[in-house]
Amino acid sequence: MKLMVLGASGWIGSTIVAEAIARGDEVTALVRDQDNYQVDGVTAKTFDLNDNGVNISSLVSDETVCVAAIGGRALGNHEIVAQTATRLLSELSNSSIQRLLWVGGAGSLEVTNGMKLIESPDFPAEYKDEAIAQGQALEVFRSTKNSSNLDWTFISPAAEIFPGDKSGKYRIGYEQLIMDEQGNSRISVEDYAVAFVDEIENANNINKRIGVAY
Repeated sequence: MKLMVLGASGWIGSTIVAEAIARGDEVTALVRDQDNYQVDGVTAKTFDLNDNGVNISSLVSDETVCVAAIGGRALGNHEIVAQTATRLLSELSNSSIQRLLWVGGAGSLEVTNGMKLIESPDFPAEYKDEAIAQGQALEVFRSTKNSSNLDWTFISPAAEIFPGDKSGKYRIGYEQLIMDEQGNSRISVEDYAVAFVDEIENANNINKRIGVAY
């Protein structure tokens, strides 16, 4: 399978790239500076999300899947998250890309009686803007209907995602936050990447949001 990955140099994006390469997929990475991105087996192309003068479709060769792993925390420009969702759905519609898989957030998942995780009293304040932005991106996808010919999947991690071991085990949920018997919602970034690439390969959840956790 041929993938184009936006945000390939980030923590989650780079882990997804590594998992895809390990499975024999072909990966094109869109990064701010292709000369500073050296990953064996990956073709790099320079692309800056802040440059609205470049149509993303011009960077597509024959890839059929786009992976987006972006956020606004580094520069404090959280509005770029929903803007990028809108932009990808529009600009990739006339390319070889058929599916868009999005690294989402957990904040919009429900914890109890319709209350979202972000609405919980103990939700960390430092992550609230990021969670709001991801929720806005999810609404962009849900409102597309017939406005884009791309199939999408929005993949939310557990409430806690951390560097750890790859077990290859995970559970899939939908609108409810997945928790274990102790009430914890956790997954390693490595197993999140396994779940993510499994969804790329199997396409079991087209035009849906899913959550993955232990």
